[in-house]
Amino acid sequence: MHMASDLDLLAIDEGLDEDFELDLEDALLPLQIAAAYREMHPNPLPRRVYFHELVRLQSELIKLQDWVSHHKEKVVVIFEGRDSAGKGGVIKRITQRLNPRVVRTVALPAPSDREKTQWYFQRYVPHLPAGGEIVLFDRSWYNRAGVERVMGFATEDQVEQFFRDVPEFERMLVRSGIRLVKYWFSITDVEQQMRFLMRIHDPLKQWKLSPMDLQSRVRWEAYTKAKEDMFERTSIPEAPWYIVPGNDKKRARLNCIGHLLGLIPYTDVQHETITLPDRVFNPDYERDVLPRELYVPELY
Repeated sequence: MHMASDLDLLAIDEGLDEDFELDLEDALLPLQIAAAYREMHPNPLPRRVYFHELVRLQSELIKLQDWVSHHKEKVVVIFEGRDSAGKGGVIKRITQRLNPRVVRTVALPAPSDREKTQWYFQRYVPHLPAGGEIVLFDRSWYNRAGVERVMGFATEDQVEQFFRDVPEFERMLVRSGIRLVKYWFSITDVEQQMRFLMRIHDPLKQWKLSPMDLQSRVRWEAYTKAKEDMFERTSIPEAPWYIVPGNDKKRARLNCIGHLLGLIPYTDVQHETITLPDRVFNPDYERDVLPRELYVPELY
């Protein structure tokens, strides 16, 4: 019993270390920017409360994963929102403790010249789940209603065709047995501006900025109108949009995960008791000494 308790504490400590590493925020930011961002959020969620709730929700995600795998369910979750709205952050926390063979993330690059000539939805279809899988789309076919429309990569006729097609496409997915959930992460103009500044000054996050991201600042109002049209024409009873207020990153993550868990009627799955088998010892076996050059240097 004492050993089990020690192992439990060790697992919790290691888990919290992992959480802290994943949640590392603002460590390399100039003091003025970090201070300004804290002033914008005077009522932060206490770190202890956040981690406690995150681990609790992640334990429920494991139950959801087991249920999906056991019953061969198919789940698609779409994450959309403005650049820097927090989509990647919540996806990381969802997948952090799950089996990548069951739960996978899809983040497609810009379409190739060949893909541009295909049926618009064609390049997304191969990534849809089989039975027992959950697929998280970090951006999705809704690129056509957002960045492609605003940046002029799609004509108005193509956008109109998309709006006519997408409700029926999604109804087909639902009729096929896919549980389809769509989230829009919503942040304010000021919040996005600050997050972009933080990325510019954080060498660990500069890779997240692209010329397209910077254009999204210039075309804020165009993106707003495109978002409103998208909600009006693609929020259907079979697959409605859910809006996640995203100015507070930590609360947004917890709220989104909790909401997702509430949408799916998962139940506990009984597992066989796992016992560690005894190691087989061969008295004639002698372990060879491997050359030192094969080992990674122990710098730490």
